[in-house]
Amino acid sequence: EQVKIWRRSYDVPPPGEKGESLKDTAARTLPYFESKIMPEVKSGKNVIVAAHGNSLRSIVMDLDKLTKEQVLELNLDTGVPIVYEIDSEGKVVSKDILS
Repeated sequence: EQVKIWRRSYDVPPPGEKGESLKDTAARTLPYFESKIMPEVKSGKNVIVAAHGNSLRSIVMDLDKLTKEQVLELNLDTGVPIVYEIDSEGKVVSKDILS
């Protein structure tokens, strides 16, 4: 149970000096996502994002508007694409998991 909390919770980092919580990861990834990737998406371009699991979890949490409690259950399968359709305002229109 404690390992799940370290791996899946929003703001509980794993032990060790270099451990990073999802909150810490989001603080790094979301500003980049918002400033570099979303403008391309909003302009109508198709964009592929490939990243480490927790980086992707922070982006999915933001796009899907998940709570800290909901993100505990979020599991992104390795190598399984998720396709989001996002409108020119940055709102998610649809989501499709290609499994």
